[in-house]
Amino acid sequence: MKMHGLGNDFVVIDARRAAMRPDAALVAEMADRHRGVGFDQLAVMQPTAGADLRLAFWNADGSPSAACGNATRCIAAHVFDETGARTLSIETDRGLLHAVRSASGAVSVNMGHPQTDWEEIPLARALDTLELPIEGAPTATGMGNPHCTFFVPDAEAVDLVAIGRAHEHHPLFPRRTNVQVASVIGADRIRMRVWERGTGITLASGSSSCATAVAAHRRGLTSREVTIVLDGGELTVRWADDGVWMTGPTAHVFSGVWHGAPVSAG
Repeated sequence: MKMHGLGNDFVVIDARRAAMRPDAALVAEMADRHRGVGFDQLAVMQPTAGADLRLAFWNADGSPSAACGNATRCIAAHVFDETGARTLSIETDRGLLHAVRSASGAVSVNMGHPQTDWEEIPLARALDTLELPIEGAPTATGMGNPHCTFFVPDAEAVDLVAIGRAHEHHPLFPRRTNVQVASVIGADRIRMRVWERGTGITLASGSSSCATAVAAHRRGLTSREVTIVLDGGELTVRWADDGVWMTGPTAHVFSGVWHGAPVSAG
C-alpha cells in the first residue's frame, strides 16, 4: 500500500500472514521516486503474540528506524477500517504503542513517553539535553529515534538543507539525528520544518512533531498541547501523563504489487 500523513509518505507491506524482512538494497530500490514507488519510510506489518500487530520501519536509504509516527497513524486507520475496532495495540522497536479512533473518525496514536536523558536519546556524552552546546542551542529529545530541535525566529527563513545536512551526522548524535527548525507563531501553535535522517526534507513527520512539542514545553514556550504546522498540514500533539498523543489526517493512496527484486523472507 502507498499511504501518507500530510504528505509524509510510506510504502506499507502487509506481512501478517507471510514473514518477510527487506534488506537495505531493496528498501532503497523501492524508495527511488523515479524507478521504484517512492517514499519517506517503509513500514512492514508483522504478526506478534504481544499485541494486535507489530510494525517495523526503514528510512529511504535502507537504514532501520524504531519509530514513525505518521506511518503508525496511517496503518492504525487501515486496521480500524479493516476490523471495525476502535482501539489498537502496536508493538514496535520503540515499545508498545496504542492507537484509538474517536467518534468523529480521527485517529490518535500514543507515541510513548519522551526520552530526555542523554543516554536514552542517545548522545555521545553526558549533557544537558535542553540546550546542547551547538550554535543555536538546540534541544535533544528521543521518541524512539533521536531529534535535534532548533527554535528560531522564522522557520521559513532557515536554509533547511544546510542545517539538516550539517547536523544529521553531528558527533553528539552517534546514531545520527532528525533535525527540526521551529518557530512559535501563536498561542500553542508552532511552525515546524523537518529534515529526517536517512531521507532528507519531508513534508511532515509525526515523531519530529512530538519531539518539537515536548522540547517547546520543556523550554517554557508552550503548554502541553500544541498544533504543529508542517509543510504538508497540521498535527495536534498532546504531552499527557501516559505519553505523547498525536492526532491528524491519514490517506490510503493505492494498493499494488511489487514487481522488482524479490522480497526476502525472514
